Amino acid sequence: MTETDPKMYDVVVLGAGPVGENVADRTRAAGLSTAIVESELVGGECSYWACMPSKALLRPAIARADARRVPGLRHLVQGDLDAPAVLAHRDDYTSHWKDDGQVGWLEGIGADLYRGQGRLAGPRRVTVTGPDSEVTTLAARHAVAVATGTRALLPPLPGIADIRPWTSREATSAQSVPGRLVVVGGGVVATEMATAWRALGSRVTVLVRGKGLLPRMEPFAGELIAEALTEAGVDLRTGTSVTAVARVDGTVVVDTDRGDRIEADEILFATGRAPHTDDIGLDTVGLTPGSWLSVDDSLRVTGTDWLYGVGDVNHRALLTHQGKYQARIAGAAIAARAQGVPILETDRWGAHAATADHAAVPQVVFTDPEAAAVGLSFAEAEETGRQVRAVDVEFASVAGAGLYADGYRGHARMVVDLDRQILLGVTFVGPGVGELIHSATVAVAAEVPIDRLWHAVPSYPTVSEVWLRLLEAYRQG
Repeated sequence: MTETDPKMYDVVVLGAGPVGENVADRTRAAGLSTAIVESELVGGECSYWACMPSKALLRPAIARADARRVPGLRHLVQGDLDAPAVLAHRDDYTSHWKDDGQVGWLEGIGADLYRGQGRLAGPRRVTVTGPDSEVTTLAARHAVAVATGTRALLPPLPGIADIRPWTSREATSAQSVPGRLVVVGGGVVATEMATAWRALGSRVTVLVRGKGLLPRMEPFAGELIAEALTEAGVDLRTGTSVTAVARVDGTVVVDTDRGDRIEADEILFATGRAPHTDDIGLDTVGLTPGSWLSVDDSLRVTGTDWLYGVGDVNHRALLTHQGKYQARIAGAAIAARAQGVPILETDRWGAHAATADHAAVPQVVFTDPEAAAVGLSFAEAEETGRQVRAVDVEFASVAGAGLYADGYRGHARMVVDLDRQILLGVTFVGPGVGELIHSATVAVAAEVPIDRLWHAVPSYPTVSEVWLRLLEAYRQG
């Protein structure tokens, strides 16, 4: 196949992770012929190296921790986790790193899969270099959607590649439990993997350059999780940077700026993400290779009328559920434009605008305790110049929390816009709060007035009664 004889499609999607799959699903449902290109496994990072394997590793640890807080049960769960069983369960959830099921799903919706490295080759053109080095050219009548995600970002330490460090991929796919593990970073991946591997028996040391954990959430979230990790036996060191790493006779040797030398079997760098756009031909359409893609609310790349940047590549919200949300919006927008339907860019509640990425992004950190948040933190809300107030309660005041776990420890905060009387953000920290955050997401995304929230009565006795306590605290203040 040559450049002069491309295979024609209405839409071409680069990347067959959850985001690319959802774009293809929506465009196919609208009757548009769609090709999707993938260089690795269909199903992407979330299915094989992120969301699914990490939560499969964490679930036994959290279930055991919850059981240990229940009278009449705690004495039965004092032993170690069955590490081989946990790892086998994780392998099942990754389909043993085989994508047959995902490929079958793509075939079921009628999308054509091209395996290989996809690159833009000018406007509405994509070349695919297959495993056999054969090059196929695809042409898109209406749109090309880039959904190639991100990759782990390693710090520029001399010799770091030579020590074969773990990134999030190795941390979620390892086939044995390291005796000693150093985790570098203080964000979501660092805290979740420290939780999982400590529960599986590793002696874990966490090195955090900043003052605390989870710096993008309310300060109390990082503080409560730091306390819990320390109680679990994690050696947590804040204000500490790695200055050198080496692997000597199989042992990782880590030097820090505080003069410490730490030895471990493995080291995980959870130090950020970079866009996976360095080798997809951005230069052929006037964009910078390796850059984040700037997009409008319909996910169309700034300055183009055919190119879309969906999911992590646009840096709006590096979360699978937000990427899938964007994909649904992008697919609808592509279909509407293909059919000549006008899109109102100012319609923030419409089907073609990804407005939740600005104000109502939910996230759960699956540590013990869990941390869950949506919208703005108090500090972020203050920075907007609005008149705001933080309302705080301890979960100890909630009857359902005590029933859920003996000695339940947790904290809740809602951030109120005093002028509009709506919620700008909500944060929960405590066992099981991941299942609470959607109620907060509805309140924030829908801009439900506080006066109306009084009529959303929580069931008694559940942990959700924290909502009543928050509203009471707001009224009393």
